[in-house]
Amino acid sequence: MDYYNGLVTFAAIVRAGSFTRAAAQLGVSRSALSHSVTTLERDVGLKLLNRTTRSVSPTEAGERLYQTIAPRFADIEAELVSLRAVRGQPAGTVRITASDHAVQTLIWPRLDALMAEFPDIRIEIDRDNRFTDIVANRFDIGVRLGNDVARDMIAVRIAPDMRMTVVGAPACFDRDGRPQTPQALLEHNCISMRLPTHGGLMAWEFQQDGHVLSVNVSGQFVANDASTILNAAVSGRGLAWLPDDMVRPHVEAGRLESVLDACAMVYPGYHLYYVSRGASRAISMVVDRLRYTPDAT
Repeated sequence: MDYYNGLVTFAAIVRAGSFTRAAAQLGVSRSALSHSVTTLERDVGLKLLNRTTRSVSPTEAGERLYQTIAPRFADIEAELVSLRAVRGQPAGTVRITASDHAVQTLIWPRLDALMAEFPDIRIEIDRDNRFTDIVANRFDIGVRLGNDVARDMIAVRIAPDMRMTVVGAPACFDRDGRPQTPQALLEHNCISMRLPTHGGLMAWEFQQDGHVLSVNVSGQFVANDASTILNAAVSGRGLAWLPDDMVRPHVEAGRLESVLDACAMVYPGYHLYYVSRGASRAISMVVDRLRYTPDAT
């Protein structure tokens, strides 16, 4: 049994890419995981993991072992899910990668009720602004704007089109005036978003004369998530470019004011994507719960 537990622990660490994340998923301490892997390495007589202060990855021997045991553990989990399904309850873990905005406004509100209704469905959410390779990173579902996804993937719309809005606290406009054109934003203190892929700053886009205009704004504050940018805008730290549904309550309450509405950019709404083959009943239920229905209120 100790040997089996060591293999389970080892597989969880490789899958999570981190001792800390694996410990959280298994509900044990990080030190317990480290001890279990050390014991396993001693028993097999080989080093299985390369450890640094920031990351963990399998050695050549560890990768070989993982490729051998991972499918077998997957088969065991699938069989347990099938047994639970016999009693009519969908079960299993559904791993989702999505942006902070999608998680807050769409995914969590809809899946909160699903988990209460079906306690054997486990949801794991990873907040990430990148277009993640869900197969390579072992996710079941990814979420991004638009429906341009790779082959062998199914795309399902989960939200209406997304309108972007430039907002700022009233004090900002009282001090610096209101920009009349997108180009005028270059003279204002703007809050930028750091892109996760290449480390650059996201350009703000507008519709002008039938074309897309990109403006490379700058300012005193930079963040890499929409929630922090929104809080900074409400605090008067500068102008922000954010989804309209996110800022609308603050605009209606008078904490923020919007500008350049006539040339606001509109993007295709969020879509989820997943591998077309082998979707479990739990994944299918999550997809159905997240699916966008225009007539729903």
